[in-house]
Amino acid sequence: MGILAKGVDKKIAYRKETAWGTIAADGVAAKQLRRVTSQFNQTAETLQSAEIRQDYQIADYRLGSLSTEGSLNGELSPGTYSDFFAAALAKNFATGGSTTGASLTIAASGSFYTITRAAGSWLTDGFYVGNVIRLSGAGFAPANVGKNIQILSITALVLTVRTFDANTLTPEGPIASAGAAVIGKQTFAPLTGHTSDSFTVEEFYGGGVNVSEVHAGNKVGSIAVQLPASGFCTVDVSFMGKGMMQTGNTQHFATATAASTTGLTVGISGSVLVNGVPAGVITNASLNLDRGLESAVVVGSRYAADIFDGRVNVTGDFSTYFENPVYRNYFVNETKISLVFALTTGSEANAEVISFVLPSVKLGSVTRNDGEAGIVQDHSFQALLNTVTTTGLPATTLLVQDTSVL
Repeated sequence: MGILAKGVDKKIAYRKETAWGTIAADGVAAKQLRRVTSQFNQTAETLQSAEIRQDYQIADYRLGSLSTEGSLNGELSPGTYSDFFAAALAKNFATGGSTTGASLTIAASGSFYTITRAAGSWLTDGFYVGNVIRLSGAGFAPANVGKNIQILSITALVLTVRTFDANTLTPEGPIASAGAAVIGKQTFAPLTGHTSDSFTVEEFYGGGVNVSEVHAGNKVGSIAVQLPASGFCTVDVSFMGKGMMQTGNTQHFATATAASTTGLTVGISGSVLVNGVPAGVITNASLNLDRGLESAVVVGSRYAADIFDGRVNVTGDFSTYFENPVYRNYFVNETKISLVFALTTGSEANAEVISFVLPSVKLGSVTRNDGEAGIVQDHSFQALLNTVTTTGLPATTLLVQDTSVL
């Protein structure tokens, strides 16, 4: 018996392609991936003869067009899956809002804080509700610098903000020559200038088996994020590929950059905002981004001629303990609400964060369970393009901020 393949000896790596379906070369631009499971399989449409025969038997069986079906399942961590979020939203990650040389004042406002600027505009500087920012400036008290701050609401001059976990801000100001910036980078479904990224993906089986399977032309078909109240947050990415596979006995992406080492996110660490207000009774949530990909099969080729991009369709659900009819009223009245899910890797003031901002959402259903314990209410939702940007919400369906993307 030969050497049997083991999952611990398997490595998965990928690189963005310069042209769809053309295998990307090795290099440090390739990246190894963390995973719980991954499967990339070359599949084929099967064709069975329908010919009527007097012997009651099947005359032939053929394979039709080939394709790649891929799935990647992991525990959600900042920076690990950012390329796939950008591909699904059709926009590369880019820096968010920032301001420098401002006069800023921090004040307590109930259980939250306000950050007021003397001039200029938070709105025109590109800050959004749900963004996680940090302050900078030599005049600030050390307790206010380099700390994660989440924006709850915005006007031209005033941010209403909160900190994560038990971290606090120190009221002070005005502080001259101060700055504020969205941490890391962000991506969102754009109105124009859409990208159409594809990836070459390799699964290499080491440990003496030494088999490389390289799949070309993989586009992100969907991403599903699960946010449990207890346990690690998870991400499931599905791919549709050209069907072309290169095999060998040596690793194709031999010099790929090592996988990320950022911490994992859990549901108990972070925050959920509904219309800019922290929601304290969410029991779990899920977010699904589907691109509705379609393979272009043509006569004379076993491989697809292209993979067509579909709409950015974002749906999901969340559950809450039932305490009042607010969510049912949102549902019945077709009221648009905003949702923000921000997840941190720890309780440190500068922990890494990945944030999902849905500026315009309609509820599609509201149902409740029953029993002796707390009654749970389930809500499904459809995310929509936001067309009202004067309130500090972006003109998109979904915005993803990742503080570890530099």
